[in-house]
Amino acid sequence: MDQIRLLICNSCSGTRNREAERQAVQAALIRAGLDDQVTVADHACFSSCTEPTALALQSAGRASYVFSGINVVADANDIAATCKAFLNSPGGWIEDARPCGRLRMCLRARIPAL
Repeated sequence: MDQIRLLICNSCSGTRNREAERQAVQAALIRAGLDDQVTVADHACFSSCTEPTALALQSAGRASYVFSGINVVADANDIAATCKAFLNSPGGWIEDARPCGRLRMCLRARIPAL
């Protein structure tokens, strides 16, 4: 079973309730059946300060993704859907991003796997 890391910027500015963000994402991951495959962690600064909040997806042997302009609570279901698309895509290379909802418009970088 593949494991992925969902990294959420903990230095993005603005009024944020990180506990509410974490709860919303965890609940969305549970509903999507992904809570045992996704580790959620904080990360300091993705250099997307003009479009907070930023987040990234990583997994060994898969492409990495960076998103910005995310409202973590409001976008929690789209975050979980993007995690699912990432896990279901060969090498993490999401070819059809429609299931990702609003996040497909927030993609800032897709980095090929090493």
